[in-house]
Amino acid sequence: MNEINKKNGKKILRNILIIAGIVIVVAVTGYVVYTKHMHYEIEPHESYNITGRDGVFPDSSVVYMTKDISPEGLQKAYDALGVELPGKVAVKLSTGEAGNPNHLDPQLIRDLVQRVDGTIVECNTAYGGSKRMETEMHMQVARDHGFTEIADVDIMDRDGYMVIPVEGGTILKENWVGKNLAEYDSVLVLTHFKGHPMGGFGGALKNISIGIASSEGKVRIHSGGKLKKPTITLSAIVTNQDVFTGAMAEAAKSVYDYENHGQNIVFISVMNRMSVDCDCVSDPADVDMHDIGILASLDPVALDQACIDQVFEAEDGESLQNRILSLNGLHILSHAEEIGFGNRAYRLVNLDGE
Repeated sequence: MNEINKKNGKKILRNILIIAGIVIVVAVTGYVVYTKHMHYEIEPHESYNITGRDGVFPDSSVVYMTKDISPEGLQKAYDALGVELPGKVAVKLSTGEAGNPNHLDPQLIRDLVQRVDGTIVECNTAYGGSKRMETEMHMQVARDHGFTEIADVDIMDRDGYMVIPVEGGTILKENWVGKNLAEYDSVLVLTHFKGHPMGGFGGALKNISIGIASSEGKVRIHSGGKLKKPTITLSAIVTNQDVFTGAMAEAAKSVYDYENHGQNIVFISVMNRMSVDCDCVSDPADVDMHDIGILASLDPVALDQACIDQVFEAEDGESLQNRILSLNGLHILSHAEEIGFGNRAYRLVNLDGE
């Protein structure tokens, strides 16, 4: 009997070791495959300001800049664009997560928003812990942050989403945006430029991609078109960073194309209170760099590049620079150019007469 028990014990041990070996091989193989799947190269920063560099870049756009961060400075930037937005105007901005103090100041933007008779528009979020995942709470945050005092506010996906095509994309075929986007004739994109814990930075491209996507559409962008059900946590775990930022570029292009191929949309970015964290973070990292100014362009790619260049020229911009590079945030710009959307090269026009 003891001999039989010993043989059975050895057999059981052998089976355990075989199973353990298989588990280890599968785990190591999975880790190697996952690591390879998630790998991305860091694209170095290069300034694309062609001022004084004629002939370096064959195609370029114009970006206007003022250091005057005031209602008057904002209107100066808008006037420089030379565009009168037609019809019913949507003003796209971030209402900011509850507890975050860095969102655009309603008193800063009030005069311009009322001048264009604009309706402030947003879409619901798709990440856990947000008080803006549901329309009613999102509206409460908008009230708490003072936006309903200066204009009507429309949560565009309160009744669902509509599908618009992505032309020329390599990741997305379609983009799911807030259904109410169809109710507006033009869009004024007011962006608070800052860092972002997933995209590296939040600029004009993010504002019209993730920002105009419905909650389901946000998940689609985060997952490269593979998933649609909130929250975005799983998407972040399984999606390569360059796929995510590339999908943002393609979603932004779809919105730009939807607005009469850019004829009915303009972009203004405010560079103040710049934390490494987005306005969507309820408890952001402290602001540790100086305010820079207001930049505006008809080309959101050039505008984001100009803001990036300003950050990299700043002596106190190290933390935001590191956040952008560590997440390869510049890929959204390189991919946009690859699919024929906008120019990274730009000519900076100073509106302050300096």
